[in-house]
Amino acid sequence: MTSTTVLKPASEIAAANPIRLPNESAEYRQARTALLAEEIELRRHIERVAAQRRALPPGGAIPKNYRFEGAAGPVDFEALFGDKDTLIVYSFMYGPKRKSPCPMCSALMAGWDGEAVHVEQRASLVFTARSPIDRIMALQEARGWKRLRLYSDSEGSFTRDYVNPEDGDSPAFNVFTRRDGTVRHFWTSEMYGGSADPGQDPRGAPDLMSLWTILDSTPEGRGADWYPKLDYS
Repeated sequence: MTSTTVLKPASEIAAANPIRLPNESAEYRQARTALLAEEIELRRHIERVAAQRRALPPGGAIPKNYRFEGAAGPVDFEALFGDKDTLIVYSFMYGPKRKSPCPMCSALMAGWDGEAVHVEQRASLVFTARSPIDRIMALQEARGWKRLRLYSDSEGSFTRDYVNPEDGDSPAFNVFTRRDGTVRHFWTSEMYGGSADPGQDPRGAPDLMSLWTILDSTPEGRGADWYPKLDYS
């Protein structure tokens, strides 16, 4: 879709929707058609935001070639790209002082364990935490993750530069590019605590977790008093 494309009004598209479901009332259909128009507008807005993100000017060059520890030994930051020019780094909350990983991060990573093989057709995807690599590998085995590439930022310089300047146990989603021999930061979610609307937890838009997208389609919604757990037994 180009900037010169003239889009048909969402309300017109929604009104032409042929879908009808058993025993629905006229009241339901009217409300559902109005909702469909909003859903079409939402999709269009997501596309506009994604295009604006892709059009960002070059970000800052990384200040150093960070070092990480993987299951096979030390690796530098550029090596994480592999044969790709784009690198996604998710920093999850599992610092050396935590007895167990963050349940929210773990839920996200459980979903991405299945998606990783698809994402890696387009970009390199890795996960980092501040715990020692042996502890991270033990977590991987315990959680049953098969496809996630996990690394320890044991020295912490990457975490302090791109996750939390005070080396706090925080999550972060960062994207980097490698162009013309230079590695640069491209984008990170900046939906910080102060960006949340009243009654909401701070979260990205769109939300990275398919869990919440699924629950948002239910009458109960995601709620305000439930969070994932590591164990439901």
